[in-house]
Amino acid sequence: MLHRLWELARIFLRLGAVSFGGPAAYIVSMEQEAVGRRGWLKREHFLDLLAATYLIPGPNAVEMANHIGYQRAGLPGLIVAGAAFTLPAMLISLGLAWGYDRYEGLPQLGPLLHGIKPVVLGIMAAAIWRLGRAGWKNWRLAVIGLAVAAAELAGCDEVVTLLVGSLVGTFFLRWSQRGDGRCGQGGGGTVAAAAAIGTSSTIPAALAITAGAGAVPAVGAAAVSLWKLALFFLKVGAVLYGGGYVLIAYLDGGLVHDYRWVTSEQLLDAVAVGQITPGPLLSTVTFVGYLIAGVPGAIVATVAILIPSFVLVAAVNPWIPRLRRSRWVSLFLEAVVAASIGLAAAVLIKLGQKTLLDPHTLWWPGTVWEVFIGLGRAAAIEWPAWLLAIAAAVVTLRWQQVPAIILVLAGALAGGLIW
Repeated sequence: MLHRLWELARIFLRLGAVSFGGPAAYIVSMEQEAVGRRGWLKREHFLDLLAATYLIPGPNAVEMANHIGYQRAGLPGLIVAGAAFTLPAMLISLGLAWGYDRYEGLPQLGPLLHGIKPVVLGIMAAAIWRLGRAGWKNWRLAVIGLAVAAAELAGCDEVVTLLVGSLVGTFFLRWSQRGDGRCGQGGGGTVAAAAAIGTSSTIPAALAITAGAGAVPAVGAAAVSLWKLALFFLKVGAVLYGGGYVLIAYLDGGLVHDYRWVTSEQLLDAVAVGQITPGPLLSTVTFVGYLIAGVPGAIVATVAILIPSFVLVAAVNPWIPRLRRSRWVSLFLEAVVAASIGLAAAVLIKLGQKTLLDPHTLWWPGTVWEVFIGLGRAAAIEWPAWLLAIAAAVVTLRWQQVPAIILVLAGALAGGLIW
């Protein structure tokens, strides 16, 4: 047993330290190690485990590490594999958070960051467009997604919105499909749609060196209870469907708007750091935790958001053959994917308002015509940001092979020249 645990720790530490490119790349690396190179699992069983990660909340790549560890060495293997895969990104993010906190007041970096943020939004928009085409396969799924987006924009709680939207959407799909005999069909399409949102949730990274420019100092460690921080991230980890975009929605709603522990600018910077570090996007959580409560906050936030996925993998793993054949599970997964895309789109709109519209000229008078005039004035002030965002979206949609980091560097250069 000790030999197997050490082997799992060694392999997943290495994977966590060198894995870039999002969940798809991480899972391919795990398949090569566990199936191709070591023969721990049959490929069919590996695919069953992958499908199961989309049925439960939590980060898919970490859950795959947990599943492989469980199959190899039981519960101890589950813990070792998941922790080892997450540890490198957590440590790197801690170091970047320390540098961010220490050097955040550098005004000369502001123009670079001003150019990076619209590029980030443009690539997010292109990715969400592709997700929508994959996940909203018919009008029923589009209705679910649009309803969730509207609720999010109306100010409803992100967790409640996603859960209610997914549950109501499941019954809506069952009822609306009853007449045409399609219930329970298309399980493969369901898994494909889930894979699309799980593996396409890459949010382009801003340069870590620009992260601190113009940021508002975070709330001091003494002002935030670690218990409150842990409870918040436990809740997020228990309902985190849909990958990195939905994680941003939860963090934006809870940490920025409800608790005001961080600012919107700091959240975007944390997301950027999560993308330039290897391993799962959850290193964003480590970064945010550090800004809120120092090293203890970083550790508490990271552990808390991971606990639900560890528990759920241990509970679900023995039932995987039955779960993937369930009609209701298939419909629930379709509803979750559709709702997650809607939530991501709403968050994109809210972040876009802060980046692409000048808040000093944005006003909301009484008539619809005057509202459009106010929006036009606000957009006119930020027209270079609009051009950068549109250009990034077009390049991402037209040439998908262009690395996001190239666009981010171009945005930084443009920001330095324009601003």
